[in-house]
Amino acid sequence: MHQPVRAVHLDEFVESYAPGRPRTERVEGERFRSFSYDELMKRDKANLDITWLKDASLEDLDDLPAPEVIAREIVDDLTAALAEFEAVALALEEAGTPAVPAALEP
Repeated sequence: MHQPVRAVHLDEFVESYAPGRPRTERVEGERFRSFSYDELMKRDKANLDITWLKDASLEDLDDLPAPEVIAREIVDDLTAALAEFEAVALALEEAGTPAVPAALEP
């Protein structure tokens, strides 16, 4: 059985990646380093094709829903997500946890 991935498992990557700092400050390590396009293409079975990310239900462009249907689905999804975040914020407030951490307040 695999252990779930936790933030601590990504610490080395985050340290190497140096988010918020110029790329020139990134430090390559044994496990994390950048590769040029040419280096990647020299590898066996190299494939940078990301077409697997496509939604299979959208393959037939003539069968897409009307724009107003797509827009309504987006609005419905965002409304539901907002309601879920509102419930989380309310639960945190009721538990005495500020909705906005002091470090993030303007």
